[in-house]
Amino acid sequence: MRLSVPAPSRRSLAIGCALVALAGGAYAVARETSAFAIRHVEVIGGSPKLRANVRKELASLRGTNLLALDGTKLERRVAALPWIVSSTYDRAFPSTLRIAIVPETPVAVLHRGTETWLVSARARVIARLVPGARPLLPRIWVPTAAPVTVGSFLVPDYGGTAARTLGLVQHFPARIATATLAHGELTFALRSGVEIRFGAAMDVRLKLAIARRALRVLPGGSTYLDVSVPERPVAGQ
Repeated sequence: MRLSVPAPSRRSLAIGCALVALAGGAYAVARETSAFAIRHVEVIGGSPKLRANVRKELASLRGTNLLALDGTKLERRVAALPWIVSSTYDRAFPSTLRIAIVPETPVAVLHRGTETWLVSARARVIARLVPGARPLLPRIWVPTAAPVTVGSFLVPDYGGTAARTLGLVQHFPARIATATLAHGELTFALRSGVEIRFGAAMDVRLKLAIARRALRVLPGGSTYLDVSVPERPVAGQ
């Protein structure tokens, strides 16, 4: 037995169209009203100083209608700040813009001649530093001709590969003094005086895992650990 579904009446169609038009009109009015104007910018994540910098950057948005806010443009604007990896936002009606940020992770101090910068795990230049700042972080040295600009990313041969490798280091059993990429070969110099030779910057996670284990059983007097061939790590003097 087939059931027939009655077609909507002209009256119900008219009512439906009127409701859609009413909703569209209400939304258009809401986009223009000052009732939803941004009066507060809340920032979640990062340090107090970083949150203050984000609020300062977005101060010009005060008065902007929350419904008229361009979310994609907002996220790009926040991500353009040197200390920020990414962000998400939420409209907390009636008048608050809430931003959650993911900050960059500092992993090294970059040296170019007498100039120094703080560099992140993504090889991004976060900020200029005064000489001697951040003494516990590993050092990366680049030629004076290397391009370095706050907010930009280091090119692989001029600190980029070294910084990204340092970004992969977790729970390392020794302090790293410097990270160097020279002639295509990556090397860590430890504060203990031992040198870790990675060879080409390939299979870095595997090589780091092997180096981490090998350092715990390294023979006394060793001056280097070569993990360029992960299957056959070699220690020597």
